[in-house]
Amino acid sequence: MMRVLCVLPCNGSHKTRLQQAGQGKCEFVFKSPQALREADLSGVTAVIGNIPADLLQGSDVKLVQLNSAGYEAYTGGALPEGAKLCNARGAYGLTVSEHMLALTFAVIRHLGRYRDRQTAHIWRDCGKVTSISGSTVLVLGMGDIGSEYARKVKALGAACVIGVRRHLGDKPEFFDEQHIIGDLAEILPRADIIAMVLPGGKETCHLIGKEQFALMKPSAVLINCGRGSAVDPDALGEALQSGRIAGAAIDVTEPEPLPPDSPLWDVEDLIITPHVAGNFFLQKTFENVIDIACKNLQAFVSGGELVNEVKA
Repeated sequence: MMRVLCVLPCNGSHKTRLQQAGQGKCEFVFKSPQALREADLSGVTAVIGNIPADLLQGSDVKLVQLNSAGYEAYTGGALPEGAKLCNARGAYGLTVSEHMLALTFAVIRHLGRYRDRQTAHIWRDCGKVTSISGSTVLVLGMGDIGSEYARKVKALGAACVIGVRRHLGDKPEFFDEQHIIGDLAEILPRADIIAMVLPGGKETCHLIGKEQFALMKPSAVLINCGRGSAVDPDALGEALQSGRIAGAAIDVTEPEPLPPDSPLWDVEDLIITPHVAGNFFLQKTFENVIDIACKNLQAFVSGGELVNEVKA
């Protein structure tokens, strides 16, 4: 009997689905991440959900199914030798792309400023606005989330949707152009909206900094729901306060959480949300994660092919 540790907030129906996926070959232990201890990994063959990577060292775990799309903490020898790692790519496209779209409208329609004026009881307009319709939208990150955002802005009338990824591949639907990160200097000056959903890592660290802001239109806006490390926070604050760009909205920061004394909190044309685009705030996201976990658990116990396997 295979022992499976699940740290997701499952209800009865979720537990039943996982048990069915285990085909009678699994014994399940359900625990909250906060209550997890190293001893809980004893005899465990598979883990469903994100747990501290250091707990996996020295364990006999053979499969780690993450509830996140990001997996950086589990690479570079963090897993036991021979263990397979799968992420939840595809689970977050709906919720994160909708959050990105909401932030886009909030910035281009000055909704942050209007909220401030409501708080101050000021009845006064904030001036001209721009539109997604007819705009050039640059999407940094062409995976599930970036493609969903591209589909939404294209449906709203974006004139050109440009995708940027680390390596060229098949161009997803709703992108008019596809480029690699090395082309960024050529395409940034064209963009009205720059939307970022890039993964973390050395290649994307401070990808947008002072030099890149200098290439943007003064009317451009920046949206980041990928990794906070992809944007230099000092350069972002300077670009906004100097009028180098028109506005920005970020769901991720560097560092994170954003310290209370960070000057970014007080930048008028910046909207900040506390990394809430994903997670399980939308129930459909959690159901998507359970779907992926069930598929991979079934494949694992039967010797089938895993989905979303990443090389750790």
